[in-house]
Amino acid sequence: MSLSRREFVTHAVAGAAVATTATSAASSPPRRPRREERWPNGARLAISISMQFEAGAQPERGASGPFPAIDSRYPDLPTATWYEYGFKEGLPRLLDVFERQGVKVTSHMVGAAVDKNPALAREIVQRGHEAAAHGQTWTPQFSMTREEERASYEANIQSILRATGTRPVGFNAFWMRGTPQTLPLLQELGFLYHIDDVSRDEPFLVPVAGKPFVVVPYTLGLNDIVLFEERHFSADQFASELRLEFDALLAESATRRRMMSISVHDRIGGRPARARVLEEFIAYAKRQPGVWFARKDELARIALDSPLTPREGSLATPATEP
Repeated sequence: MSLSRREFVTHAVAGAAVATTATSAASSPPRRPRREERWPNGARLAISISMQFEAGAQPERGASGPFPAIDSRYPDLPTATWYEYGFKEGLPRLLDVFERQGVKVTSHMVGAAVDKNPALAREIVQRGHEAAAHGQTWTPQFSMTREEERASYEANIQSILRATGTRPVGFNAFWMRGTPQTLPLLQELGFLYHIDDVSRDEPFLVPVAGKPFVVVPYTLGLNDIVLFEERHFSADQFASELRLEFDALLAESATRRRMMSISVHDRIGGRPARARVLEEFIAYAKRQPGVWFARKDELARIALDSPLTPREGSLATPATEP
């Protein structure tokens, strides 16, 4: 790997654009303003949890982890066991949390990790969760040629299809760093959405080859790698961050449709204290009115069908409906 996680967090920057809103002419039929938008069943705030299935796909040497780096000529045995925790303990624990709370999530799966643990990938889907693509290996997309990038996505699709019987429609690039060819390639391969954008708190559409492609945005501030590995949060601090973010977005949702994105990784968020905090948060959020836990493919399909979804570039249209 050519970059550390810290370098990624330090340098990750996503651009943001603002969709324009047009007012109705006096002679036009009455239109509903965006403040009345709702998710299904009248929900105002959608919460979408990402569960990263990566452990087992990391390189044998030089993988980032909690231990001091060593000369890449030597095997890093303790770091290997840290990743093993992800599929031995972390993912099974998180799946039980989601089962107890009755929520469905999106699992971004690295193909090589799925190939090593196909039964676990299959269980994730059998429990009602979405299997999304996360590349075939930990090789960064930005280091690939267009042909190599396409081959990686095709291999990832096949790995998930073999293990789960489902074809992914969502994508997350390695460290969120795609290439100028990523979205056109995803569109060609039949993908519906990607998450590698941090510029909004709701899904939106971007033009790709003249057609709409859905962005279901990510949130670095609720990513367990950022909070635990980079900022060294405690479980209590994680709990506080989740509630504060949720309370703020729920208040905003009184006037506009909102989305909260949470990301947990198999070997990090799957630790006992962190999984317990996440479960307590889910229970808290479920007690509030107007809240819906959703898979990202559900959000993407609603965003694609709704005339009120923010549109950028050549897709920009008034955010009103009849």
